[in-house]
Amino acid sequence: MDAECIQRAFEFHEVGGREVVAQFNGGQISSDGGGLLLAEVERRFRFVEKFAACFTDHRDAESLTHPIVDLLKQRIFGLCLGYEDLNDHDTLRSDRLLAVLVGKDDPEGRERWNPRDRGKALAGKSTLNRLELTPVGADAKSRYKKIVANVAAMQNFLVDAYVAQQTTRPERIVLDFDATDDPIHGHQLGRFFHGYYDSYCYLPLYCFCGDHPLLALLRPSDIDACAGVTKHLARIVQRLRAVWPDVPIVVRGDSGFCREKLLAWCEANHVDYVIGLAKNKRLLRAIGKEQHEAKTLFEQTGESSRVFTDLSYRTKSTWSRERRVIAKAEHLAKGANPRFVVSSLTAQQFDARSLYEQEYCGRGNMENRIKEQQLALFADRTSCHTMRGNQLRLLFSTVAYVLLRALREFGLKETPLANAQADTIRVKLLKIGVQVRVTTRKLWLALSEACPWQATFAAAYDRLTAWRRPLVPSG
Repeated sequence: MDAECIQRAFEFHEVGGREVVAQFNGGQISSDGGGLLLAEVERRFRFVEKFAACFTDHRDAESLTHPIVDLLKQRIFGLCLGYEDLNDHDTLRSDRLLAVLVGKDDPEGRERWNPRDRGKALAGKSTLNRLELTPVGADAKSRYKKIVANVAAMQNFLVDAYVAQQTTRPERIVLDFDATDDPIHGHQLGRFFHGYYDSYCYLPLYCFCGDHPLLALLRPSDIDACAGVTKHLARIVQRLRAVWPDVPIVVRGDSGFCREKLLAWCEANHVDYVIGLAKNKRLLRAIGKEQHEAKTLFEQTGESSRVFTDLSYRTKSTWSRERRVIAKAEHLAKGANPRFVVSSLTAQQFDARSLYEQEYCGRGNMENRIKEQQLALFADRTSCHTMRGNQLRLLFSTVAYVLLRALREFGLKETPLANAQADTIRVKLLKIGVQVRVTTRKLWLALSEACPWQATFAAAYDRLTAWRRPLVPSG
């Protein structure tokens, strides 16, 4: 079938009296020339190389063709370039440009010992799937799958990757936690129906600091949204304070994270919090005056109105102490819209309006980052049968996001793509036609002259090659 497709000619409408005929016979041309910038990011930060240290490889080192680092570069660069499926790599394994990005000494695959593999420098899907399907108990005696992942070490890697990208000591660190739905359509392990999302799904837990992912944890959906948060928050805070012991840390989350265990841990460990609080009859009675005032303002102006107030509040049974609650009494065209936030930040630090509108509402940006990762980097491609395999897929997507955001910050600053999302960067900057020619002394990469983003590519190249790793900032 492949040979037949290569020889086939496609005839299109005439242009200027000339026949238009297309064939897949252009030679070694790749559509991913801009991926060279990803390889430069990796060379500077060594993200994938450090991520590879989270695996234990029980394969025979002397007979390896594809080391762990090469497999991970191929997989993660592939996600960045838009190849979500392992099946894609059965064709991509003969892509010379991707072999160059991975760092293969023989990008043409001429020296492969197996005749079936000659001309294919990279690994196929059957080799790559061992990254995600190797069971935790595998060892050197296992028959095929011998590459064991340490998921806990991978979560720590995300925190360390954030620290490595800081060029100055942060004034404060804001950690945003959120859970989202990851719909599943098969019978994967951990499959449950979630009433709120009205689907069978996973309920992954994320933590971001700005646009830096610090946690990507896959969970079944039959649990509380806050499950596991305190444990992972403690781990993240410990690693951050080892570098910056005196930098203030603030935790933000919606009302699904308003649990006594989390609030009490933050108070005991000098971590501030700004967390949504579900409304109830007691809280609504407490802001009756403010809600009436907001309604009156709306009736006078015809525009939505907000009135803020501070409360001291304690639940009847679940909270161990009285806490500061900020209430937003709001009236819209559709009616009253009260909201509540509990916080350890004092009125001297933030008045009620500032705390709600600036501090609490700022967490909305995290939802955009989760959506960006799911839609552009296939974080929701969790079709493995096991939860462990799907957890690894989620982490591969997260590392791909780390690479692209580093390209955005350190390569695309002050360019038209400085604030672009991952899929925009891919389409405009990474998807560049390139002809690959291999000679004895050089790899010649002829990028398309028609690329409209040449100036941005050049600016990113100049910034990345001029960048020097700063000393690790400390407290």
